Amino acid sequence: MKDTLIYAKYNQAGNKAIYNILNSISNEEREKDRGSYYGSLSGLLRHVLGGTKFFLGMYQVALGDSALAEGGAVSAAFKAVSAADGVPFPAEGTLSESQWKELGAALEAVDAAYINMAEALTEADMSRPVKIDWYGGNPESVPLSFMLSQLVVHNTHHRGQISQILDSLKIENDYSGIGAEFL
Repeated sequence: MKDTLIYAKYNQAGNKAIYNILNSISNEEREKDRGSYYGSLSGLLRHVLGGTKFFLGMYQVALGDSALAEGGAVSAAFKAVSAADGVPFPAEGTLSESQWKELGAALEAVDAAYINMAEALTEADMSRPVKIDWYGGNPESVPLSFMLSQLVVHNTHHRGQISQILDSLKIENDYSGIGAEFL
């Protein structure tokens, strides 16, 4: 259980660090197409937000089936993850400075929802099935613990892509040198 919370906090620290690095460069540099699948640096970070909302939605479904019936920790976790429902997703295309700031606020909100959910979950919740439609239906579902790790893996992968682009631009970006204060 504690590992889930540590990874949720690691994810939050990584997102905050990479957002701050990108916030220090011009909007023009953030929005320039860098040849990645998601185009620009802001496009990659927008995808991190979208992926987080996607995973939180899967968790919400997995917890929602029993949140009302069981109450307690499941209900608290369901409520925590539901907080991400109203988080806006920036429009496609080039972001303005104000939309960039909205993206930062949205990342903060979904990261907080993930942490609050992780704090509310119990060890027993980790084996709850999360339905997936990957792998041709085999398996039909995976344990919540596996899916919780996948959010962090997904986001770390895309922050690494951002880091590589920043390296090529010779922009200091040791976002992975995150301190351990979140522990």
